[in-house]
Amino acid sequence: MSLLSFDRSYRRRGYVTIAGVDEAGRGPWAGPVVAAAVVLPEKTFIAGLRDSKKLTEKKREEIYVQIGKFALAVGVGIADQSVIDSVNILQATYLAMKEALKRIGMLPGLVLVDGYKIPDLEYFQVGIIGGDDKSASIAAASVVAKVTRDRLMVEWSRKYPQYGFERHKGYGTKIHRDALFKFGPCELHRKSFEPVRLSGEFLRNHGN
Repeated sequence: MSLLSFDRSYRRRGYVTIAGVDEAGRGPWAGPVVAAAVVLPEKTFIAGLRDSKKLTEKKREEIYVQIGKFALAVGVGIADQSVIDSVNILQATYLAMKEALKRIGMLPGLVLVDGYKIPDLEYFQVGIIGGDDKSASIAAASVVAKVTRDRLMVEWSRKYPQYGFERHKGYGTKIHRDALFKFGPCELHRKSFEPVRLSGEFLRNHGN
């Protein structure tokens, strides 16, 4: 079944306005988690649209532009590292998803969520495991969330060039780990994540 056919199967059940929701950035050691909600017209075809993780950076950027042209609505929600540290990454993700839905400016008849349902959501929703590779709406949301977050991390890299955020986007690469243990965490790091916490303890015990 194609991505569009998947969404169309729900429209045949009477759901006209479908919002796909996905997130980017649950796993990194630094930066926000970003969620997006996208409502696509029924017959919109965006060439190459699929799970953002399976696209090159160049292709994601191209598809992001196409989504901006054709989508009926796009909303983005962001939960930064302070929120993540205070409520945990899962709850921060749900907060970002709810914010993204608030920002689409319309009431969706159905919300298709990548993964599991969002707790206490006021809209009717369906959680779809692997949804970013099944639903066009969710795939579009995955691209918007990923591109938005990557751009934010590139911006932050200008303030904190020593960490290489523009390269790894805050994920746990060797480059990132080495920088953490050399320079310690910065304001962008998730202090509740074990590698970040350990690097801070290491520097407190051994000095720079």
